[in-house]
Amino acid sequence: MPKMKTHSSSKKRLSVTGKGKVKRNVANRAHKLTGKTSKRKMSLKQSAYVDGSSKKAVKKLLPYK
Repeated sequence: MPKMKTHSSSKKRLSVTGKGKVKRNVANRAHKLTGKTSKRKMSLKQSAYVDGSSKKAVKKLLPYK
């Protein structure tokens, strides 16, 4: 059986923690930052975890992580 290919954009955007959770960056941090408050921008800096419902689909994209 051939090897599975890792999804290229997913490996750049997501990382798997030691306990198997999938870490991701929060959206809305790229542009149009002038309309957002400082408090909101600071909270967008922190990373988040992928929701449990989409965890299975993400694990398929990253088979060897």
